[in-house]
Amino acid sequence: MLKKFFKPFRFTRKRKDSDNPTVLDAHEHRLSSADFSRNSANVAVRLQHAGFQAYLVGGCVRDSLLGVTPKDFDVATNATPEQVRHEFRNSRIIGRRFKLAHVHFGREIIEVATFRSDHSQSDDDNNDHSAHDASGRILRDNVYGNMEEDAQRRDFTMNALYYDVSNEKVYDYSTGFADIKRRLIRLIGDPEQRYLEDPVRMLRAVRFAAKLDFTIEPSTAEPIRRLAHLLRDIPAARLYEEVLKLFLSGYAERTYELLCEYDLFAQLFPGTAKALLKQPAYVDRLLRNAFKNTDKRIANDRPVTPAFLFAALLWPVLTQRSQSLQHDGMHPIPAAQEAAHQVLLEQVLRVAVPKRFSIPTREIWDLQERLPRRAGKRADTLLAHPRFRAAYDFLLLRESAGEDTEGLGQWWTEYQDASDSQRRAMIGALSSSGAKPRSKRRRKPRTSKPLHAQQDQL
Repeated sequence: MLKKFFKPFRFTRKRKDSDNPTVLDAHEHRLSSADFSRNSANVAVRLQHAGFQAYLVGGCVRDSLLGVTPKDFDVATNATPEQVRHEFRNSRIIGRRFKLAHVHFGREIIEVATFRSDHSQSDDDNNDHSAHDASGRILRDNVYGNMEEDAQRRDFTMNALYYDVSNEKVYDYSTGFADIKRRLIRLIGDPEQRYLEDPVRMLRAVRFAAKLDFTIEPSTAEPIRRLAHLLRDIPAARLYEEVLKLFLSGYAERTYELLCEYDLFAQLFPGTAKALLKQPAYVDRLLRNAFKNTDKRIANDRPVTPAFLFAALLWPVLTQRSQSLQHDGMHPIPAAQEAAHQVLLEQVLRVAVPKRFSIPTREIWDLQERLPRRAGKRADTLLAHPRFRAAYDFLLLRESAGEDTEGLGQWWTEYQDASDSQRRAMIGALSSSGAKPRSKRRRKPRTSKPLHAQQDQL
């Protein structure tokens, strides 16, 4: 798709300084207002008519240049959030760390951000505009500036392209257009300093590299392994949102490879990284198969739940912890339950998995213990369980990674499609093959006569 935009045009002009952007005309970038949502274009035009500067910026411009239909649309403007709010009654101001405005059009939200300016760590940390921590990480970024300054504050060159809806020109203050052509991810400014400002940029670099099939430019890639530990200082709730973007964008397997390559995976899932060292072949195969399954479902527009993803990511930790508890004398079922509790409790300290997903994750794990017990009416009871399908898929995932379940996955596959008579026969075959049905509990013999009999003897 890149050929559509770049083949007719040889990018030969050199960028000057940041105050003199490269201006690309319509015949050079081959974009038009029709490539963007009508609502986003209308927001930009309306702000311009109100006397402000306003441009479509970031991912929507990048994706359109790549021939990919954008899903999210951002507008950059010199209007403050309060001025945007005054202009659009269907908007509201959000955020404290990075204040901006959301303009609502039904389910579509157009994000409108005010131009940001660079600011030093000497700024007053107690004001509402700027704050850093001791390591240089930006805690608050509400220092407003102009378009040129805003371009230098953006993370990657490919995200610093501004599209003017009115005159259909693209403004490039770095090397964004050329880097898209070269399929390069390049940070704007000094890479180490930019990672110190926001360590999540390391995850974004990996995510874009996997999603766009780009290469991370060498100077942008070099500090990542050295600075990967900075992710420990990022709030667990923010890392949860980043993990969803990493693994639920349709490129989970490639993302996993890059996370491991740059030592970032261990910062997100430390327990799983340790399990990967102990059982590299099994754990790697389990995770890859889970990611392939996730990518395939997303490609086919099928639903994906984060609960299944977390169940797979933490399963190696769970099994090793359960075995350790059993070695200490705990019964298998309580050991599995205690291990699940410990593993999730430790994981949420790094990635804050909400209960609406951690509870289904535990249910998927618990059903792995129940699926082998099929005698009597248990199989039908399990089949009616709301998490059965996820648990069954997870069983197949375990088998695909090399776990020996003695044909349990095949049995459940056949049982789901069998008739009632065939199901009864399958249950009966379990008993004849050595699987003992649950025995009835015998009553203990009475040690004394009933009260009415004692009364008769009086």
